[in-house]
Amino acid sequence: MGANYLETHVRMTTGIDPQDLDTATYEVVLALCIGFSVPGLVPPLLYSGGVPAEQLAARATSAGFLQADGRPSLELRTVMLRDADVYQVRRLQRALVDLYCSESLPLGALARGLAAEGYVDERLADVLGHQGTALLGTDPAGALELLDLAVAAGADSLSTAPRRAEAALGVGDLDTASRILDIYFGQQPPDSQLVLPDFARAVQVSCAVWSHRGMMSRAADVQQWAAALQSPGVEPLGALALLAAGDATGARSMVGGGAAAPSPSLKDVAYMLLAEGALLSLESEPYGALPMLIRASDTLNATGQGSPAPELPACFAAIVGLLAGSPQTALSVIQAALASGQGGPVLRPRLCLLGGWAAMLLDQPALARTFIVDAGRLEQQLVPRDELLLQALEVGLARRAGDTSALVQAWQRAREALLHVSVDLMAVLPLNELVIAAARLRDVERLKPHLEEAWLLLSRLGNPPLWSVPLHWSAVQAALLQERPDDLGPHAAALVNQAMSYPLAATFAGAGKAWVTVLAERFDTDFVELAARNLAAAGFPWEGARLAGHASARAAERKDMTRLLSCARDLRPVRERLIRPEVTRPPQERPGTQVGIARPPSAGAGERGVPRDSAPRGDTPMLSGREREIAHLVLQGKTYREISEEIFISPRTVEHHVARIRRRYGASSRSELLARLRLSLEQTTTPGTTAGGGSPVSAPNRSARNP
Repeated sequence: MGANYLETHVRMTTGIDPQDLDTATYEVVLALCIGFSVPGLVPPLLYSGGVPAEQLAARATSAGFLQADGRPSLELRTVMLRDADVYQVRRLQRALVDLYCSESLPLGALARGLAAEGYVDERLADVLGHQGTALLGTDPAGALELLDLAVAAGADSLSTAPRRAEAALGVGDLDTASRILDIYFGQQPPDSQLVLPDFARAVQVSCAVWSHRGMMSRAADVQQWAAALQSPGVEPLGALALLAAGDATGARSMVGGGAAAPSPSLKDVAYMLLAEGALLSLESEPYGALPMLIRASDTLNATGQGSPAPELPACFAAIVGLLAGSPQTALSVIQAALASGQGGPVLRPRLCLLGGWAAMLLDQPALARTFIVDAGRLEQQLVPRDELLLQALEVGLARRAGDTSALVQAWQRAREALLHVSVDLMAVLPLNELVIAAARLRDVERLKPHLEEAWLLLSRLGNPPLWSVPLHWSAVQAALLQERPDDLGPHAAALVNQAMSYPLAATFAGAGKAWVTVLAERFDTDFVELAARNLAAAGFPWEGARLAGHASARAAERKDMTRLLSCARDLRPVRERLIRPEVTRPPQERPGTQVGIARPPSAGAGERGVPRDSAPRGDTPMLSGREREIAHLVLQGKTYREISEEIFISPRTVEHHVARIRRRYGASSRSELLARLRLSLEQTTTPGTTAGGGSPVSAPNRSARNP
């Protein structure tokens, strides 16, 4: 708004130019514009000539300069403060602050306004600094604004830098946080044992920033550099960074180095439990890790606040649960953390993505899609490590849906995401999925350096079974896909070696052996069924069902085929591939609900949860739920045998269903049937997606060997 416009507007609304005011009236109007009130907070006037401030204010009101309540309009205030003598404005501002302090009035709102107007005063800086610090855990955006105003009001930029960096991190602005810390750490004398103010907070924020960027090794470097300058005492978050980067010895020294215990605050206790649970996950029998990590998450939930950390307790607990075969437990932990706001808005996407991963392992792709939508609801760019997690999740969903086109696209995005992060302990989870996808797409060489980095990391940690066994199992599946027995041997041997102390390794070893016999078409039905059921009991029902389904298609006798098909259906009873996922609204829009909980089909839903109003209309034949499912798979280019493996019925039954569909459509050829199916089924499929929520399938999937 230009100066001439403001002056014209004030002149039109008051009828008088502010410059026409006499000196005494001008002074009292200026004081009211600054924040004084008459009567109440009466300003010290230099030019009143003994006339009371109340009388001067009444004169200004009657002349139209002030509103009926005796206050200046916003337009008049803007013009007055812009044109007034700076010395006079600062004198009145100082007098106003003195009056507030002498009357013991709260400076909060006044401090914000005066600092924004450029007034420098230590008292304002202290108030703004304390207010900003108090908001760090609940409103990082507000905290950042107040801390910046504190610096503008005269606060030391160096001492406030760690808090400003924490606030920037809290709103997801990693670049601003990094720039603030770069300036801060640049002031640290290299050879001095005296550290900068609020040094521990700065180290904690820096560690969290590097971990969000997907460079946990740099976070560990920050911890080691800080420890060389100052004895760290008990640093659970520093220990977590060192452990995730592969330094278990350094992590243990930071947790149990003989220093005094941390404070009994909820946050400190939560992070200590997190560090201890993370160390337990490295044991040969890691069964105590998950309960301790869940307690850490519950404790942090109770704080209702966020704070910078390399990883949230809920996220670490979920990753451990997913690797250990407890996806339902992982899902429960994630839902509780989302409901409590653990980690604040900046870490909500990571919680959602891990919830989606749990849903994927539970064979609930629609629920996984709901979590993915929730992760992108804030419209903020994902940090590098979360981008990798998202793309690996997309790879897993596409692979399980048998969607080759979507798998190729997701794999390409995942390869790009991998280039932006270094491999740390938390990256083992997405690598498990990417190993299999790379083998299936014959693109193993691109993943090789990342896998070597992961194996080296696990080796430095002593090859803990909880973290290494799932990766060995993924490598076994990759070797089976590529038909490379030489690659299979070392990983199968590792599973066998760890089978005595870690039952999941025995389960995977048995499943790997069963897959070998199935692919060779020389298998024992009892052994395959046992391996499949063991996989499901260990928390991997999809994998177990796939094993039984593939074996059924290769069974020499009908009774074995029927038995294995029945086993596959038992292990995977809920099929929601063809149900379009409903996106849940955020908690603030739906009180009393938890994000990520899929709503049940409505009472008017048709068979298998497909809405009745999505059925083809007019002359289009009505298909049953099973026929519609098979029709979608036919459109994907799958053979009868591949369809039988996908939905656990015999190839002959698939053939009968397709023949019945062809008769209903009156199609005389396969090409005519495909054309009519596309026209009718597109009414029940979301535009631009497959029935499973992925990308349209344009290339047929001819892979018969798909562990």
